[in-house]
Amino acid sequence: MILHQRGGEGPRDLDHGTTPPDGRPIDEQPKWRRDFPVDWAQDEYVSRRELVKFMVLTSAAMVAGQFWIVLKSTFGRTAARSSDVPIARVDELPIGGAKTFTYPEGSTPRLLVRTGAVTFVAYDQQCTHLLCPVVPAVEVGRLHCPCHNGWFDLATGRPVAGPPQRALPRIFVEIRDGSVYATGVEESTT
Repeated sequence: MILHQRGGEGPRDLDHGTTPPDGRPIDEQPKWRRDFPVDWAQDEYVSRRELVKFMVLTSAAMVAGQFWIVLKSTFGRTAARSSDVPIARVDELPIGGAKTFTYPEGSTPRLLVRTGAVTFVAYDQQCTHLLCPVVPAVEVGRLHCPCHNGWFDLATGRPVAGPPQRALPRIFVEIRDGSVYATGVEESTT
């Protein structure tokens, strides 16, 4: 495309407006320089073949992602078993008390809550909405996410109010020899 400029500078070819840094013609430039040219006229050009290739690859990635979601939801909740890890002594927490811990090692923070004389529940401490930490409100039987006023049932981990749509992942706990042990993780699929 030829553009006539003002000021007597003569016509300018928009397809080859600048000379590459090494001075070679555009046909002899490496592919990356042809794919990412400096000139706007060349930069906005996309061949049909490149567009179709992009669309096919993007569609294939989306189909693969949907297939993975279907497979994961078909098998339901899975319990990831790791070695049993002591979290706390039973007498360490008062009724209504809570303690954070990591299980398995290197995971996101978890929250252990004592709800009764010998009753404990444990969940992932991160809200399923935007990963804010949840705070126990044992007196009302819920876990509260103060970031967006989300509420989870303390007994099940399911959301009861606010923006969260998925239940908190549950940590299986057992009481043995006066200690509370984490024995596994139940991942939420809903």
